[in-house]
Amino acid sequence: MNTRILLACVLAPLFIAPCAAAGAKAHAVAKLIGLDGKETGRASFQSTSHGVLIELDMRGLTPGAHAVMIHTTAACDPKKLFTSAGPSLGFDPPRPHGFLVKGGPRAGDLPNQFAAADGTLHASFLTNAFTLGNGKKSIFDRDGASIIVNARGDDYLTQPDGSAGPRVACGTIIRTVAPGARQSSSRRTYR
Repeated sequence: MNTRILLACVLAPLFIAPCAAAGAKAHAVAKLIGLDGKETGRASFQSTSHGVLIELDMRGLTPGAHAVMIHTTAACDPKKLFTSAGPSLGFDPPRPHGFLVKGGPRAGDLPNQFAAADGTLHASFLTNAFTLGNGKKSIFDRDGASIIVNARGDDYLTQPDGSAGPRVACGTIIRTVAPGARQSSSRRTYR
């Protein structure tokens, strides 16, 4: 075998893994709590080449449709009925709430998700209305963002929240991997 090819085969794993890790996609998580302050589920947010993939797992919900929205502030105070999370996320210029409203939706408006008869909800959905990065469309501004689940489904029309009823769960969104972050060397394995 040619010495150059042998050397390239031996050294390639040392260079490919660090290069691949240098472009890690942004990731975030949220632990959702109910009005009693107890954990009701988790959400994960993963940057993809087509937008942000949101995966939501919850329990203790009433069966049926529930509005899910991203709100402007990373604050989930059950004593304030989660109003501490602020209004649903929007960027300039301001837009009305709802997928069916002229000029809508807001960046934080997400499609309804449905809880099963046992009160569990398992959903995955994609949005390109915001990012996990550092630009103008990022949810990581100076006061962060929260994910809110409402008691009822969003009618996608009524202002300001689609007649979705009270906020029943809230989770502050915490970035776990910054965009383009490098994987730590202690996590790399070479064989």
